[in-house]
Amino acid sequence: MNFIKCGLLGWCIEIIWTGFHSYAKDDKKMMGNTSILMFPIYGMAAVIKPMYRILNKHCMFVRGIVYTIGIFVMEYSTGYLLKKKDKCPWDYSDSKYNISGLIRVDYAPAWFAVGLFFEKFLNSPKSRSHTNK
Repeated sequence: MNFIKCGLLGWCIEIIWTGFHSYAKDDKKMMGNTSILMFPIYGMAAVIKPMYRILNKHCMFVRGIVYTIGIFVMEYSTGYLLKKKDKCPWDYSDSKYNISGLIRVDYAPAWFAVGLFFEKFLNSPKSRSHTNK
């Protein structure tokens, strides 16, 4: 169930993110978008819940760094596999701080925040009571 929740939440975050980016490029319609392929990639954020059980004694900064590194590893590896089949829905090649066109190092603060947001989402009292039934 957490996999599905994370997949849906990830889609929503990406649509909002791309919508704001389109506005910054003078698209007043603020059109956001995503790919069906992103659902399982965002769904993998469900691993943050068991990771939190291990990391919960550490401060928020340490947890955020661990999540950021994990997100970068998953983004790079899934992007690499999808790119080999010409199915990768993102290409950061035009970005100054890209690595192989698959990750953007300048997105680290965003991934830091997203990782902590998923942590909070997955460990909310409502989420805990629902998944324990």
